[in-house]
Amino acid sequence: MAGVTLTRTRLLAGVWEGILTGAKAAPTLEALHRDRPVEGLSVTETGEPGRYAVRLPLPAEVLAEGVETVLIRDRATGETLDHVTIAAGPAAEADLRAEVALLRAEIDLLKAAFRRHMRSQGG
Repeated sequence: MAGVTLTRTRLLAGVWEGILTGAKAAPTLEALHRDRPVEGLSVTETGEPGRYAVRLPLPAEVLAEGVETVLIRDRATGETLDHVTIAAGPAAEADLRAEVALLRAEIDLLKAAFRRHMRSQGG
């Protein structure tokens, strides 16, 4: 989705919210936590052309001690548009741990895509 930007606006009462801009048509987004879909992601028109409100209620399943990351992606291209990082428990070096968790989540997605590609190639 070239030229498309997802900007987080807030996280309140367990609901992540953002604004998607630059889309020519209603986008198809998905939320993933540990390569599993997170239900409840909604994309609604704001009344302004190319601008959509995005909401994601965070379920209890994504809360755990340590750092957890939920990716918000364009389903058609697999491009990660934003992520939600939740750190709970001991706060030592939380920022670095959040970045490492995001990298791990993205590497897992790359591995899965590579495996699908290899299967489709007969290898």
